Amino acid sequence: MKALVYEGIETLAIRDVSDPVPGDGEHLIKVEAVGICGSDMHAYLGHDARRPAPLILGHEAAGVIVGGPRDGARVTVNPLVACLTCPACQSQRENLCPNRQIISMPPREGAFAQYIAMPGRNLVDVPDDVPLKIAALAEPLAVSWHTVKLALAALHPAMEKRALVIGGGAIGLAAALALRAMDITDITIAEPNAARRAFLQDQCSETAVEAATGEYPVVIDAVGYAATRAIASARALPGGVIGHVGLGDDAGGLDVRRMTLQEITFIGTYTYSAQDFRDAAQAIFDGRLGPLDWTENRPLDDGPQAFADLRAGRVAAPKIVLDPWG
Repeated sequence: MKALVYEGIETLAIRDVSDPVPGDGEHLIKVEAVGICGSDMHAYLGHDARRPAPLILGHEAAGVIVGGPRDGARVTVNPLVACLTCPACQSQRENLCPNRQIISMPPREGAFAQYIAMPGRNLVDVPDDVPLKIAALAEPLAVSWHTVKLALAALHPAMEKRALVIGGGAIGLAAALALRAMDITDITIAEPNAARRAFLQDQCSETAVEAATGEYPVVIDAVGYAATRAIASARALPGGVIGHVGLGDDAGGLDVRRMTLQEITFIGTYTYSAQDFRDAAQAIFDGRLGPLDWTENRPLDDGPQAFADLRAGRVAAPKIVLDPWG
């Protein structure tokens, strides 16, 4: 099969590789759509030791089951494979499973390829009227759904229902959509990239600003750098909540003294539970997250250029979705 292989820092190539062989309880899936995630970009830049070259990246996938009793079923893929037996899994917190695996990290190759193999329990059926390029957004939407759910659960009921989202990429926009689906309508996205800010305003009808001012009961940091954590801890209202989902870097930024004196809750969030993934997928199918028409779609062969364009800041759309068969 054809695959986009990460071969070293800022080096990707289309290669012919062996087709995956499904194990017990797994299905072979023809990948029809796969999104480029910020974590793929971190690996591409050599910033993620969990993803060593050579490796097939990509974990935001949807496609069609090939062969077996479910041949032809249209599915979106939960890329997190948990053990199901540990205390975390038994309490439906599969994202904290100490034995978890995610496609695009060894030992599981990723979905920038024409086929992947996944356990049946990781697949969610997609209605016929939902395009697979939209169904592939279930993974990033689930990430933000999980973050927003935890942040709102920690918010004091007396607080106003307003939110600041830092970062207007896919996770930031997905956080805004999740907030709205959970009845928060006063939402501001802080995005320094002018082209992306214009896209959010003109194509997504979001309130997007270059730099946030004022204070907010809920702050979602969808970037995760020291600079954005500094913004989050400065812009959180006393008694408010910061949901931190970005993985830009791992040190600095938080004003711990202010957060302590003002009782600001900080929640680190990682991926999603299996139920969060199903809930986010259902929200897509029900139309509660809007038309989701904010992706840029390219063939897999254009993958190296797509990464280079993202690296250079030349992409206004929050998400590029690749088609392995395009």
